[in-house]
Amino acid sequence: MTTFERPLKQLPGKHSLFWKLACLLIAFCLLMIWLSWSWGRYMEEQNAYLDDEARATLSGYAVSAEQAWNRGGRAGVDAWLQGMRTRENTWVGVIGSDLQSLSSTPLTEKESQRLTFLRGLDWPVSRHVKGLPWLKVPFAVNPNAGSLVIELPQRYLPGRYQLFWRVVTNGVIPGLFTLLLCIGLYRLLIMPLNQLREQANAWRADQLHTRLSHDATSRQDELGELGRAFDHMSERLQGTVVLQQQLLRDMSHELRTPLSRLRVACDSEQDLTQLRERLSREIDAMQRLVEDSLQLAWLDTERAPLPKEDIQLQALWDMLRENACFESDWPAARLPCLLEADCWVRGNLNTLAQALENILRNAIRHSPPDGVVSLDGQREGDYWHLWLEDQGGGIAEQDLERIFAPFTRLEGSRPGNGGFGLGLSIARNAVQRQDGSLWAENTGRGLRVHLRLPAR
Repeated sequence: MTTFERPLKQLPGKHSLFWKLACLLIAFCLLMIWLSWSWGRYMEEQNAYLDDEARATLSGYAVSAEQAWNRGGRAGVDAWLQGMRTRENTWVGVIGSDLQSLSSTPLTEKESQRLTFLRGLDWPVSRHVKGLPWLKVPFAVNPNAGSLVIELPQRYLPGRYQLFWRVVTNGVIPGLFTLLLCIGLYRLLIMPLNQLREQANAWRADQLHTRLSHDATSRQDELGELGRAFDHMSERLQGTVVLQQQLLRDMSHELRTPLSRLRVACDSEQDLTQLRERLSREIDAMQRLVEDSLQLAWLDTERAPLPKEDIQLQALWDMLRENACFESDWPAARLPCLLEADCWVRGNLNTLAQALENILRNAIRHSPPDGVVSLDGQREGDYWHLWLEDQGGGIAEQDLERIFAPFTRLEGSRPGNGGFGLGLSIARNAVQRQDGSLWAENTGRGLRVHLRLPAR
């Protein structure tokens, strides 16, 4: 039975966009909870309790009623109530501690019943109770002597703007905070995506040099990684286009010489055998040029992973040495391999063989008649560090990197037997496609080309 293992789910990294969104939403929820609690409590006090003006006025009425009682008793209270009826269009009474009227007019049965539902100045006042509430305000100096009872005037009834403040509290303020949340999400998500869209539109307009801003690529979250990937892809596309254009220019330039010689040979009156040899030589040169150029272009643009296998360098060198000896008439002793049999690397056999063959051919081409080209190396951690060394005298230091550029030929080398300057460029591309690296240095006696390849 075949079993399938599901990949373990991992938490996002500490710089992930997930945490930024989570913190933003949590902050928004906490802000709305605080707003609902604090502002709601404040509005409840404003809409359910008497304001300071009403309390001061009613407390002043209680003080004047106490003074009237102390000065004139029931007659004083009657006079005071007579004056209050001209000031307040509402029921006003003064009662004692026994809930009986302190005026000469006794309380009716209905008024006595209302005395059981009296409220204090500090009590909440509901607008949903039928009629206006009755308030009890004790005397200021001697509260046990009596109290003022008054039906709250309409102008002092709290909650006159309750509907307005409900709209503000439950609609306007949450809407403003939601707008701020949307602005934060826009800056966090939409603005980087707009920059990516602008860069994609620039590519469509063949503006491959366009890059994202530093703010977009310096982010540590997923959008920053996406921005850096876009910039890398843009650089890759631009480099590929430049390389293709350079290859076309160089190849057209290189083809002019053999084509000119073909034209001269066709117009000449040479012997047929010599003419065929000349045509065959020039056609072979052009074929090699076209094949090498196409291969370099393919290596630079093709990014599909190569099938890899374990390769023994000693056996690979033996095969390459046999072919090189046949082509150059060199004895095998001049192409020694100093590697041990345990030198195994991980890579693609055909691609690696072609890279080593190009390096070997270049070394043989620039070696003296009795020169030696050797292959040696050592293990360095997870890689094998190899070097192929010749005795050709080396090159100038400023040309050590330039020799890996396409169509680079030093010291006036000619195409044909001297090559077209594509071998080392093809070799570097082939090695890099196998997660390796290739570079060169002078040894004093010749040129040493280094290869760094993953070990088995």
